[in-house]
Amino acid sequence: MYYPMTPVYPSFETFGPIPSRRLGRSLGLNNIPPKFCSYSCVYCQVGSTRNTQVERQEFYNPKEIAKKVKAKVEQLRANEEIVDYLSFVPDGEPTLDINLGREIEMLKSLGIKIAVISNGSLTYEKKVRRDLSKADWVSLKLDAASEEVWRRINRPSGLLRWESICKGMFEFAREYKGELTSETMLIRGINDDEREIRKIADFLSELKPAKSYISIPIRPPAERWVKPAEEEAVNVAYQIFSAELDEVELLIGYEGDNFFSAGNIAEDLLAITSVHPMRREAVEKFLQRAGAKWEVIERLIEEDKIKEVRYAGKRFYLRVMGSPC
Repeated sequence: MYYPMTPVYPSFETFGPIPSRRLGRSLGLNNIPPKFCSYSCVYCQVGSTRNTQVERQEFYNPKEIAKKVKAKVEQLRANEEIVDYLSFVPDGEPTLDINLGREIEMLKSLGIKIAVISNGSLTYEKKVRRDLSKADWVSLKLDAASEEVWRRINRPSGLLRWESICKGMFEFAREYKGELTSETMLIRGINDDEREIRKIADFLSELKPAKSYISIPIRPPAERWVKPAEEEAVNVAYQIFSAELDEVELLIGYEGDNFFSAGNIAEDLLAITSVHPMRREAVEKFLQRAGAKWEVIERLIEEDKIKEVRYAGKRFYLRVMGSPC
């Protein structure tokens, strides 16, 4: 008699806590084995998707997940380490885990906020929206606002439909009571032209996230040809997004940078310009208050750490992508 074999996956893991500009000190929860995803994004740091699927399933026992996470949190607390968020940010799409909602409920007793970073592709399913709604903070990916570009950059499962995903994201945004954010990854030559950026901004203005993040690849991507959008394009995106959305932030520097650092003018400028492009007038006032001269900017430009870019007749200063402090 034939008995079907139960799939064997690598064991469930937690990682961190790691510094996160979005979530403070975040303890990562890897609830999806590599690499089960509904997308195979060209820029993915985990590599190309080996198991492209849209059907939800159980990968790990929820009780085992809760047990391991609680043990890790107890260990961290014993060492007086702070955890601001428990973050479902796995090697694949977290909503493929059919037990996601149950796991969130089981971890609530720890008294730590729970975040889920999702590509949003399965929000057309009511059960997925219900599971996500149990989290305190949810990020949805939006790298494109047109089907052609979506297919080029996210390389979705053939079972996914663009219109259904858009509808699902809007329905989730209307229902969700927690903090909703979005993230847009800009890839040179694919989604960094002004036309597509304006479409994305229009989409997000209807979605109404509390904050919209603009990012670039800072780790080796799945496809070697992938290049981050250039500083000029990132600045244009920031200005267009800011005109339509309540709060916009860049994610273009190394993780762990101390945005609120004080006492070192150059480090402060690098931290600020990795999040917000600064107009020349703002930089001049910043330097004046700090008792510093424009030579600081000239040196940072010479060291290829800050770049001057222009938009709408104004000069902006933006941290060079991936530059160290």
